[in-house]
Parts: sequence; C-alpha cells; structure tokens
Amino acid sequence: MNRIIIAGLLALVSHSALAAQLKYPETKTIQQVDNYHGTYVSDPYRWLEDDVRVSKDVAAWVNAQNKVTRQYLEQIPAKGQIADHLKKLWNYEKRSVIFQKGDKFFFYKNDGLQNQYVLYVQDSIDGKPRVLIDPNSWSKEGTAALGGISVHPDGKYIAYAIQESGSDWRTWKIRDVATGKDLEDELQWLKFTSVKWFNDDLIYARYPRTQKGQEFQSLNQDMKVYRHRLGQKQAQDQVIYFDPKQPNASYDTSIADDKKHIVITSRLGTDSREEVVVLNLADPSSKPNKIVSGFDYEYSVFDSKDSFLYVKTTENAPKGKVLLIDLKKPEKKYWKTLIPEQATVLRQVEKLQDFFVTSALEDAKSKLTLFKLDGTKIKDINLPGIGTISSISPLKDSNDFFYSYTSFNRPSSVYRYDAASGNSNIHFEPKLAFNPDQITVKQVFYKSKDGTRVPMFIMHKKGLKLTGNTPTLLYGYGGFNISILPSFSPSRIAWIDMGGVYAVANIRGGGEYGEAWHKAGTKLKKQNVFDDFISAAKYLIEEKYTSSKKLAVEGGSNGGLLVGAVTTQRPDLFGAAIPHVGVMDMLRFQKFTAGRFWVDDFGSSDNPTDFANLYRYSPYHNVRPGVDYPATLVMTADTDDRVVPSHSFKYIAALQKAHGGQDPVLIRIESSAGHGAGTPTSKRINSAADIWAFLAKNFGMKVNL
Repeated sequence: MNRIIIAGLLALVSHSALAAQLKYPETKTIQQVDNYHGTYVSDPYRWLEDDVRVSKDVAAWVNAQNKVTRQYLEQIPAKGQIADHLKKLWNYEKRSVIFQKGDKFFFYKNDGLQNQYVLYVQDSIDGKPRVLIDPNSWSKEGTAALGGISVHPDGKYIAYAIQESGSDWRTWKIRDVATGKDLEDELQWLKFTSVKWFNDDLIYARYPRTQKGQEFQSLNQDMKVYRHRLGQKQAQDQVIYFDPKQPNASYDTSIADDKKHIVITSRLGTDSREEVVVLNLADPSSKPNKIVSGFDYEYSVFDSKDSFLYVKTTENAPKGKVLLIDLKKPEKKYWKTLIPEQATVLRQVEKLQDFFVTSALEDAKSKLTLFKLDGTKIKDINLPGIGTISSISPLKDSNDFFYSYTSFNRPSSVYRYDAASGNSNIHFEPKLAFNPDQITVKQVFYKSKDGTRVPMFIMHKKGLKLTGNTPTLLYGYGGFNISILPSFSPSRIAWIDMGGVYAVANIRGGGEYGEAWHKAGTKLKKQNVFDDFISAAKYLIEEKYTSSKKLAVEGGSNGGLLVGAVTTQRPDLFGAAIPHVGVMDMLRFQKFTAGRFWVDDFGSSDNPTDFANLYRYSPYHNVRPGVDYPATLVMTADTDDRVVPSHSFKYIAALQKAHGGQDPVLIRIESSAGHGAGTPTSKRINSAADIWAFLAKNFGMKVNL
C-alpha cells in the first residue's frame, strides 16, 4: 500500500514533489558472506564499519548522505518557526538538587540556553553560590561536557571528568574547591566507572590505552582498579585489584566509613549482577576477601557507618531490599535484612540521621516513602501527581533532605522535606514559557499480543477531540532493566504545541515492574518487546487518537533497535520512524566497544540458538526489497563509541536500496557528538527542530506556533 501524504505546509512544496526530488547517494556493495552455524549471511555494506574519522571512503559517504538530508530538511518552510519555538521553550532556568559534602553545598544550574550545566558551590545552605566548574568555557561549540564529579568527603577537593564530543572516554582532573585552581593530577582512559575518594587518595578503574585510530571502535577489556596518590603521575598509580580469570569484568568501588575498607563490585555485562570483594587498604598485607560470588544479584552499597555497609540488593528479592553487612563479619550468615522487599520496585535508598527514605516505582510512577532504621514503614510522602523522583539528597546529621520531582508537563522542581513538620516545601521552581495546566497527562493500560497488561502514558493539549487523525508520536525503549518514566522535555512541549499527541509505552525489557518484567523482554523473549510496542500502536489507533498514516515511532539506542524491528515487521502500521543511535546489526554488535556487555539482554550470534533468534528480528538483515517503508529519519553521530554509527550507516544503506515507496528514508549524522550524554543545548535544539519539521512535512501538519 502506497502511503504518499500530501502535505500543505503554507501550500508551498508538496510532500510528493519533495520526495520525488530525492536522489540518494550511491552506496557501493562488497562481496562479504559470513557463515553462522551453517547459515550463510550476506553483509554487502561491511565497509561502512570503518571509522569515519579514519576512512576517506566512509567520510565521503557520510558527507553525501548529510547533503541530501540537509537539502530535504532545509526546504521545509516550518523548520525555522519550529526552531524559534524550541528556543523559547528551552530558555528557562534549570537546577539540580543541592548536595552536601563536609561544610560545602553544591548544585548544577543552567541559565536557559547554555550548552552545558555549570557546577556551583556555596558555604552554607542559604549562602551565595559561586561558579566552581563551567564547562561552557572549554569549547566554543559547547561539545566539551562535565562528564562526572566526585567531591572529597570534607568538601576540600573535587575530582571531575571532561567528556569530549560525546565520547564515553573521560579525562579526570582535580580542583581545589577553596581556590578554584586545578592540581596537576590527570587520569586518562576512564570509561563506565566512577572515581572515589579514599582519605586523600583516589580509587578508580580504567581500561588499557587503545591503539591509535581504534579509540572509538575497539573492544573494552582488561579493566583494573587503581589507587592514585595526589601529586603523582598516573603511570605511578598502583593496581590494587583485578581478576585475571575475568578479562571482561568491569569494576566500580565504594568506600567504607571506617576509612580502611573499599568495596569492589564487578559485573560482566549490563545486568546488575555482581560479585563483591572487600579490601583493607589500611593493612598492606591483607588480601582481597570475596564476600559474594556468582554474578547472580545486584549489590549496591549506598551508605556506611564505621564498618557497617548499607546495601541495596535483589538477592531473593527481585524488586529490591536493603541489607546491613558488617565488614568485621562479612559472611552471609551475619547479614541482616533492614527493609524487606515491597510490592513496589526499589530504585533509590538514602540513609538519614534516624530514617531511610526510598524512591520506588508503582506502575511506572514514583513513590516516596520513609522507613525507620529497623525497616518499619512510617509513611508515604505525598507527591504532586504522575511523576518521577529523579534524585534524593540528604543533609548531613539531619532527617531533612532535598529531592527533585518532574513529570511530562512539569520540568524538574527541587523540594526540601522538613522532618519536623512532615511537609515538603518548594526550594526551586522554574518559570516557564507555557502553562503546564493546559497539557493533559494520563496513564492507560492495554493488552499485548499474549494478554500481558502494559502501562502507557499519553500527553496532549487539554480538550483534544479524538478524531482518529491526530499526528501522534509513540516512544519506547524496552531493554536493559531501564525504566522509561515521566520526565520533562521542552522538545515534547513543542510537539504538543504543534497539535500532536505524545505517548510512552512502558514495554517489557525495562525495569518498571522489576526483574521479571526485564527478563520477559530479553534474549529468546525479545519478541515480547516488539509485540508490546506494536500493541501500543494498535491501541492508539483503536482509541481514535490517530491513524497508521499519522503515527510515528521513536526510540534511542536499544529503542532505536525497537523502532527498526517494528518497522521491518509491520511497515504498514506506521507513517514515520525516528530511530536514534540504534543497534541495527544484531549479528555483529558484540564486536565493537561496549557491545559485548549487551549479550546479557540480546544473546550473541556466537551461540547457534541466539543467532537464529537475532537473525529473525535484526533490522539490518530484515529490510526487504520492494516494501513501502514509513518515512524514516535515522539519527546518529560520528563520535558515538557506544553504539558505533556503522549500525545506522548499514541500516540506511539497506533501506534506501530496498525501499519501494516514495516517502523519504534519510539519515542525519551529527558531527562532534556521541551517544547522547554531553550533547550541547544548541545541538539538541537543532536535532529536535529537524525531527519535528520532518514529521510536520510527512504528516501534512499546518504549523502555527
């Protein structure tokens, strides 16, 4: 069925005429055939796996694709209007919660259109803030970002990470908080780990330096844990732990309050399934003591007192519980359960002076609860509505704490919970260029193909009439135990102002209902994820929100895979597709950078059973010649070293070759950007403007903002 949409944007250029003008770049093919367990699979675009920064052929192809895409997008009359409206919506002050270290108080702030958030410090909770780290001064284009921090327990030093062009690699430096001056120390080749203070030393983990030219593609293996003493060169840092039997292990650390012990958690993939080792750094003769073996459950240390660790775990509690472990007697028989598993999914726990405060999920919405230190529930704390607690920050030696709350129609506001009164008071609330009360946010439940009940959030202008013809964007993720919760985006508000409906389906594979919900969307059960998303689309059509011609699907990373899979399985169901930085070649993802971690969720083509399943839904391998695919705008970036951009390159090459319809199938390749983290505001706005203009053109929307 041909789904040519006649657009009427200012009655200038029709969609069919614009699409007819498209001439996609010629993409050469090569004779590449691989034998997977007796099945021969062609990979004619293998050459596009070469690094765009190294290969002249790939760079020329990228430039040619971007030229076609830019010509298409720049001819859309509404694009400038959309970009101006996005800037207006984006231009409001944003703040994080305040967090305390020693006698100092820290928070992040963005004045509105700053490319990167600025870190501030103040000497008292109500003191005058001063700039401590401003990454906007690091790069003219705003592509250098503050990629992480670690504040000394006394508040006198701060270790901070510099992230360049969106890469996952970080370079860490150390700043004196009082003077604002950097020390000479520098730590390089850190990725997927934190930095912790052990007295005045730094504990961190890193990979070996990669070969020149392979920084953004080579596999990450052989991580080790190091101790860095202030003033020494990184080359002098001491290796304090690694497991030679587990070259694929990654490590993170926690520091015990007794200033003697560090806790090292290691994992093999993306799942929170860890082994735990305790090391007494105060005793040079001590050996690592492995107190948890097997990579079976999550063990996250969130606080400590003297030799006691407070640990969040999923052992015999798939939705999470809280343990107390004494490092003087670390054997399991001495562990004590403080907060048993609840009906809700435990996300964050913080210890106050006399209580615990927890953030948990109930039907993909946040629930904030106080417990006594013995685990007795005290009360639930009222929240403003359907929303998400994104951060909790206790005050030292107090039962008061700060927390941030956000929803689809309300940006993050900071509250302070006052233990004496039992009330939450607004500490910071942004001033907005729109009225949140004019946007309806609701939650519905629908049934998937196998009868599973799945929640979905829907937002739109108040008073929307369900005609079955409203342009609608359906977003999803469905993997890696990641929950897609209510959150605010100026970009979404622009879509609503354009007259669209925005929906988020909380499909299986995520963590919305705990580990069982996650596992129901992994490996051989991955089709459940796609079925859930397809069923969400059907619900929106059946309930008269939209039609297939006016329904777009969007997702990023694993969500990009989701979009690629459902549009190859059901191209007739969707009018447009926006896959961001997607995993599109399911047979080779494990061969690049962090791809080997994802075997936890996907399986691997190295396994015959997994291969058959992956081959069945891999977007790149399931593009069929002559099929009329939805209008597609593939989004990726040249410095994405997590999901390498060749996934998107190969997919769009196959799609352009096979596409039997007249709707555009394009790729937008961002320069000096990565997987998403650290992307400057200016690039985010430009990206959103391109997406909304693309949908407006292909859905025939008359934009009047």
